[in-house]
Amino acid sequence: MSQLAHFQLMARYNAWMNDKLYAAAGQLSSQALSEDRGGFFPSILATLNHIAVADIIWLKRFAEHPACAELREVISDLQRPVALDQLLFDTFAPLHTLRGRLDGHISDWVAALTEPDLEHVLAYGNMKGVPAQRPYASLMLHFFNHQTHHRGQASTLLHQAGQDIGVTDLLALIADVEPR
Repeated sequence: MSQLAHFQLMARYNAWMNDKLYAAAGQLSSQALSEDRGGFFPSILATLNHIAVADIIWLKRFAEHPACAELREVISDLQRPVALDQLLFDTFAPLHTLRGRLDGHISDWVAALTEPDLEHVLAYGNMKGVPAQRPYASLMLHFFNHQTHHRGQASTLLHQAGQDIGVTDLLALIADVEPR
């Protein structure tokens, strides 16, 4: 499997898992979503907001790639978050809408990339403005790993609230192959 095919798999996994998380979270009251459950981002809502915040930050960075004009255009109306714990929304419905939009953009962006695009070195500034230059593909790996990390936290918080999101393994999306 090519590196690009792996990223396409990760984009599918991202959307699949977010659908599962948001379906479970949608069963809870506003109070249950906002309750401090002792997570790194204390509540389910705060954790889901953080994932969206980080996705916007990284998508804005990724959009600076010369091959990503379409991504740059479709996210141009999104404000760059100012803090990693920023609450983009303090209620579930608009956050859920944003999540669907972001997942669509992520899938479209990854589908439009080519293997040579992954070799680009991306120059960007972190949240404190410290400059960095890193391989695009490595940053994409971080992007998808970050989502998975915090979705794991969200699934634990949802479990504490009595919601089981079911199977979460990437393995569920990897097709069996015939033995040689």
